[in-house]
Amino acid sequence: MHPMKKLILLFTLLLVVSGVRAALPQPDLIAQIHFAGAQKISASANANAFTNEFCSAEALALRAQTANRLSVWLAGWLQKNTGVTVADGAAKLRPLFDDLQKSEWFLEARAFANGRPQTVIAIKLDAAHAQLWQTNLKPFFPSGSFGESGGWLFFNSIANAATLQNSVFETISQHNSAWLTLDLNWPRLAQWYPDLKSLGLPETQFTVTAPDDNLRINGKFYFPENLAMNLEPWRVPTNSLHQPFVSFTAVRGFATWFAAQPWAQAYQISPTPNQFFTWAMAQIPYQTFAAVPVADVASALAQAYARLEPIVQPQGGAPGMFLGASKLTLTNNEITLTGVPFVSPFMRATKESSGQFLLAGAFPNTPRSKPLPPELFQRLTEKNLVFYHWEITAERLPTALNLSQLGFVITSHRQLGGESAAMKWIQKTAPKLGNTVTEIVQTGPAEMTFTRKSPGIFTAVEMLALGHWLEAPNFPGCDLRLPPRSALKKFHPHPPAALPAPSK
Repeated sequence: MHPMKKLILLFTLLLVVSGVRAALPQPDLIAQIHFAGAQKISASANANAFTNEFCSAEALALRAQTANRLSVWLAGWLQKNTGVTVADGAAKLRPLFDDLQKSEWFLEARAFANGRPQTVIAIKLDAAHAQLWQTNLKPFFPSGSFGESGGWLFFNSIANAATLQNSVFETISQHNSAWLTLDLNWPRLAQWYPDLKSLGLPETQFTVTAPDDNLRINGKFYFPENLAMNLEPWRVPTNSLHQPFVSFTAVRGFATWFAAQPWAQAYQISPTPNQFFTWAMAQIPYQTFAAVPVADVASALAQAYARLEPIVQPQGGAPGMFLGASKLTLTNNEITLTGVPFVSPFMRATKESSGQFLLAGAFPNTPRSKPLPPELFQRLTEKNLVFYHWEITAERLPTALNLSQLGFVITSHRQLGGESAAMKWIQKTAPKLGNTVTEIVQTGPAEMTFTRKSPGIFTAVEMLALGHWLEAPNFPGCDLRLPPRSALKKFHPHPPAALPAPSK
């Protein structure tokens, strides 16, 4: 699996499950989405977060670039999957993407007994734009139908199938103050977009609201089978973790999931760790650390070296994980990687009052200066908490950017270009992003609940991952690999584009 797909998979915490099969809320559902539209959201009292993230000149440029690329991809996808060839298909679809950004709309798609999907879109348009939709969309769906009611244009992908359209009309009639609501049945969606199968995503429900200057994101993950998770007590590496940090993440209960992932087999140690912590320090860009509690740290370190050594230093002249003459060494209870510019990656065996840990980092850890905030441990007492993340997003973004850009270049992957639309959007948006808190709690045998309070939709790492994805050459795919470099002398790493200072 490609590293970016692994990253997305890890951040969504979609854990493997086993046991008795559980019923999904709507088995025939493919997707159900309501978006209030940029025009309506921008006019609301608490639109500052939305305006900062999605309405700047840089955001509009990225939105336009993404719409251009999506229209080309969708035209090709529709031709492949419907067998209908439409001349200038991308040009016909392109203005519809502008309306989908600005206007309020509902979408509902379901898979019926015959396996044929039906989709209904209701979008609020003036007469001219409603006519444009009918003219431009009809060639792709010769059997589709259109209707208008109360300023809404209804598009039904199947003629004379009113049941789903009536469902959407009923939804419109109900008051909905959320900016965005969605319910995506990823396994069914993967039937038409097979690349999604490798992610193994469960049915996902999300709602975005703005009761004040912060956004609230609430959601549910519905797994197809009951979860088999061991939520053992947290073992926080309190000696290694210290202030001032700008982000902290704690995850537990993932051992079964991780052990079952094909891409993870090359990195497995036994027994598989069941908790993971990562944090980033302020000011020094490369001071990001990770720790996992283990039963026998000496054995775990030896296993980690045995797993990593053939990947970093393969035999027979095969290319390694890192560009250039990198060397992995195990001495004095520590694995070190030399030959990497700017940083000194390490993995160390540590013993603390809370247990034994493998501690990894890209830069030396600074001495402990003051005790950890008690609020941190109070949040970890939440019953059935699976995932906790806190960050100051404006301060985390520069540190994550430096480390990710370096990681991409030394592993022969495409960096996020300083002049790219995505980078300019990040640079413009980042300084106004403050405290972001995300929690995921197991709330049922096959259910997890997601909550986030934040001045923006995304965390720092999510924003960077989104930027890389939107700039990928094969978007909406995400292949960031570069052609092999034949010689180390061609490698001249440059520091990444700087982000503006956070606003005060």
